[in-house]
Amino acid sequence: MVCFCFLVDQKRIMKNSKPIACSCSRCNCSAHVADMCTLTRFCYIPFYWRSWKAIVCCFCGAILKSYT
Repeated sequence: MVCFCFLVDQKRIMKNSKPIACSCSRCNCSAHVADMCTLTRFCYIPFYWRSWKAIVCCFCGAILKSYT
């Protein structure tokens, strides 16, 4: 019997961001609204790409709220 293992990974990329007038509820630092992209790869070949907006903390990197 032959068993194949393929590498599947997912990467989040922040394209650009702008500061907003709110703070993170976890670390009380400033937050940014950012254009995010999620890239899913199978054997290092991208096969799914999704773009979305999120409110991200600039210190701890937590995603506070996401929009589709």
